[in-house]
Amino acid sequence: MGAPSISVPPVPVTPPPPSLPDRGVKNAAANDEQLAAMEYGASGTILTGPQGLQTKANTTASGKTLLG
Repeated sequence: MGAPSISVPPVPVTPPPPSLPDRGVKNAAANDEQLAAMEYGASGTILTGPQGLQTKANTTASGKTLLG
C-alpha cells in the first residue's frame, strides 16, 4: 500500500493594493465633503436664533432703515 494522494488547491492570486490616493479615493472624499455641506444646509447662513433678532432695529426718525 502506498501513501494516499492528496490534491492541494492552488493559492489564489491577490490583486496588488491600490496606490494611494487613487481616483476612487479622491472621488469618495469629494462626495463626502459635498454631502456634509448639503446636510449643513441653510442653517449656516442664518444669523439669528430661533427667537429672531434680539436688538432694536437701527432706524431714523422718518422710519427708513440705515444701511451700513
